[in-house]
Amino acid sequence: MQVEQETYTGAMTSRPAGGASRPGAVALLAVLASALCSPLACADAAGDRPDFTGTYDTATMTPLQRPKEYGDQLILTPEVAEAAARQRAAYMAERSRDSDPERDAPPAGGDGSTGASGNVGGYNAFWIDNGETAIRIDGEYRTSILTTPGNGRRPAMTPDGQKRAAARRAFYRENTGEAWWLELDGPGPYDGPESRTLSDRCLLGFGSTGGPPMLPTLYNNHKRIVQTPDHVMILVEMVHDARVIRMNSEHAPPEVRRWLGDSIGWWEGDTLVVDTTNFTDRPALSMATRDLHVVERFRRAADGTLIYSFFVEDPNVWTEPWGGEYPWPASDDRVYEYACHEGNYAMEGILKGARILEADKLAAEAGDAPDVGAGGSGN
Repeated sequence: MQVEQETYTGAMTSRPAGGASRPGAVALLAVLASALCSPLACADAAGDRPDFTGTYDTATMTPLQRPKEYGDQLILTPEVAEAAARQRAAYMAERSRDSDPERDAPPAGGDGSTGASGNVGGYNAFWIDNGETAIRIDGEYRTSILTTPGNGRRPAMTPDGQKRAAARRAFYRENTGEAWWLELDGPGPYDGPESRTLSDRCLLGFGSTGGPPMLPTLYNNHKRIVQTPDHVMILVEMVHDARVIRMNSEHAPPEVRRWLGDSIGWWEGDTLVVDTTNFTDRPALSMATRDLHVVERFRRAADGTLIYSFFVEDPNVWTEPWGGEYPWPASDDRVYEYACHEGNYAMEGILKGARILEADKLAAEAGDAPDVGAGGSGN
């Protein structure tokens, strides 16, 4: 699921979100462009194009969805943005202090806290890296990454989408320590690795960080682009996702399905346009289906920053398309291997813990004391 960033506090300007395109105008331009030529026919292989090769740090404290109190206001005043950055820095400094080595173990069931430590007694916020400032485009701070619809929030779900969301919440609801899933008809959430999320299984990064759309998450937000005349590769720091975009090509046949979809690209002036279809039944974008369609655009701003925008359609889930944009600042950092699957002890712990809870529940129902030697938790 997408990790929502912290929201802002303070007054907003009364200025409208000048410069934001209306969905109807975007759709009309797309129809006209497709009527004139196909991506393959429109490609200009001989023209000089900008080279996006490089490393980018996409971390930002700007939330994906706009806080409701801001309504249709896209622009954030510098005063509020700077105050939020100071507040964030103070918070992270406090949360990043060395943990007390003499601290006691957390109480059974967790201590009820929230944040980076979780509620089972985690350590400090050393690994958290979700940005230090709000995003700024054309010199203006933003209240959200989403710009379409105008309220900066994902549109309502379709009836089928709502049913899928409810089923997912019921399947992955909180582990209360009582093996409630034994009462389910059919497979449970801890039956085996295949029952867990794609990020638990180290197949894809969480929060659609590999996308598309490629969204910022709680940490590991670097992207590495390698561009050639025929391909563009985007290496994602989280897990091991690597998107390969075929330039001036056609989509694979519909029976060919990929975790990150099938991406083809072309140039519209100095803007790289990427069209992605052919997803599996479980795309990286939460709740999306195999019919997900994403159009992305990459362009250079006047200051050299890469501006990334996206437009999402999935009629099975959302009642209308939605999209947004945010900057990818260049970074001198290097992207190192994130060996999620190497020594993935978390998966073993998840499944072993579930077996212990199941044994305890069955023993309690039978009126027997748990057998520690057989895997029961005992005392």
